[in-house]
Amino acid sequence: MKKLYAVIGDPIGHSMSPAMHNDLFQHYKIDAHYHALHVKSEQLEDAIKGLKAIGISGFNVTIPHKVKIISLLDRVDSLALSIGAVNTVVNEDGQLVGYNTDGSGYLTGIRNELSSLEDKKVLIIGAGGAARAIYFSMADAGIKQIDLTNRTVNKALSLIHDCPYAVQSEALELNETEKQLIEYDIVIQTTSIGMSPERDYIPLSLHNLKTNAFVSDIIYNPLETLFLQNAKEKGASIQNGISMFVHQGALAFQKWTGILPDLDRMKNIVLKQLGGNIC
Repeated sequence: MKKLYAVIGDPIGHSMSPAMHNDLFQHYKIDAHYHALHVKSEQLEDAIKGLKAIGISGFNVTIPHKVKIISLLDRVDSLALSIGAVNTVVNEDGQLVGYNTDGSGYLTGIRNELSSLEDKKVLIIGAGGAARAIYFSMADAGIKQIDLTNRTVNKALSLIHDCPYAVQSEALELNETEKQLIEYDIVIQTTSIGMSPERDYIPLSLHNLKTNAFVSDIIYNPLETLFLQNAKEKGASIQNGISMFVHQGALAFQKWTGILPDLDRMKNIVLKQLGGNIC
């Protein structure tokens, strides 16, 4: 019988996950299909009951359900529980088990670019769900110095307070961060600032960026945000959001099938959907 996989969210029509995962199922000759399912918040509990009842093999979870779904699952992985968000669900012998591959996917992608992370000083811009997943995953991986900056500093302070892992962190005002930007080896932009169609904005000035810094933006539309363009002009190495998207998807696929898929193939599918070239 054909296995069923899905992504649930609201909205969901923009998702590139079906194209990416269905191509992988075909490539690895797995009799399965991946659907995008539009589920509104008030329908979430019934939707999860329905997916479990029909024996779904696994599914992804996107905005706005990543937090609310936790209480509807049979079990949740410890890292996902500490992050407070689930983006991947696996049917394990009839039990729906939640994981978070966002942070670990990001971490895998950045490790491919840098020889070591543990000795680096990291700055995360933003304090939303993506920042939380990346911050907790990096702290869990043993990175000792991770500062956070956000328009609302109290949100950054809350993230630091909630983190269950040993890490040295400061919450900074944006203008304070701009002044001391030269201190950071890695700068990670996790907000939606600069995302298409509002491409002409950046979260903070990179005037004081270290020349050999590594700058990452989790946005992938456009492929190169104004923030990344500015970083490149300062001599930094850059990475866009395709890496995180592909790696979190690959980790989900591995949890479902036991196969770590071809990452280049996944990237090419995403780029084809976006109609561009990787930066």
